[in-house]
Amino acid sequence: MADEHQFIEDGLQRSQINEFFEDELGRAGYGGMEVAKTPMGTQIVLKAEKPGMVIGKGGKNIRKVTTELEERFDMDDPQIDVQEVDEPDLNAKIVADRLANALERGWYFRRAGHTTIDRIMDAGALGAEIVLSGKVTGARSRVEKFNRGYIKHNGEPAEDVVDEGQGVAVMKLGTIGVTVKIIPPGAELPDDFEIAEDADAPEVEQAAPASEGVEDLLADVDDEEIPEADDVDAEFDEPEIPEGEPEDVIDEEVVEEVIEADEDDDEDEESTADDDEEPELDDLDEDVEAEAEDLVAEMEADDEDDADDEEEE
Repeated sequence: MADEHQFIEDGLQRSQINEFFEDELGRAGYGGMEVAKTPMGTQIVLKAEKPGMVIGKGGKNIRKVTTELEERFDMDDPQIDVQEVDEPDLNAKIVADRLANALERGWYFRRAGHTTIDRIMDAGALGAEIVLSGKVTGARSRVEKFNRGYIKHNGEPAEDVVDEGQGVAVMKLGTIGVTVKIIPPGAELPDDFEIAEDADAPEVEQAAPASEGVEDLLADVDDEEIPEADDVDAEFDEPEIPEGEPEDVIDEEVVEEVIEADEDDDEDEESTADDDEEPELDDLDEDVEAEAEDLVAEMEADDEDDADDEEEE
């Protein structure tokens, strides 16, 4: 048989064995199994809430289960080890069976879902999810989900860290599938990290900056010595005149006379410019009066000539 077919056969056998244990050990609080093949036979580890009911009085039940495994599944020398579940509220299979039984007894699905997931979180789980699928309240099937905390849905953590269990509630309207996922307390997730309190951090050498920053420039300005006022005045003193060269002495009185002469010249220029531009009004009036008198005399002479001509006629 090819390897691919062998994997399929092993998975199918595992599922059938799991269903067998669910039917036989349901009342004992069956919580799952682990199957490992050894050279001596097949090692099966059963997890149960009540290990005493699995073993039975004098080991009667465990011998019966072992015999059926040999006959039904053709297993050679199966060795069954029963372990008690420490916290049933953190076992997904046990929680799913409890919730299915509560629905069969008539619990309303919302009350049963919230009560169950609250018990899971109170037990210390990091996260939990309950999914109810089927004819929950009416003739049409639907899906109801209840979530708390943090849960993984895909990837390797969803397979290795998350504990998943299924149950079935047989109702009058139809069956309801119950799926429970639990992340147990203390589970190591890939995105978890811890901060070491007493860790010695190695010294890191700071790289020299490529160019001076603003702080460095300000520090350089502060470090420079600011010259005093006397030093500044000394820098701007009058230049010394070499010996033997005459000093250009400027007489203040001569400077004042030159300035006054310039002011008088400016005033004269302004007055002459005003005279040239605007003639006096008195001269204009005399010219106008003379022209008017001449015109009047001419008009009177013309009138006299006209009067003489009329008398002669």
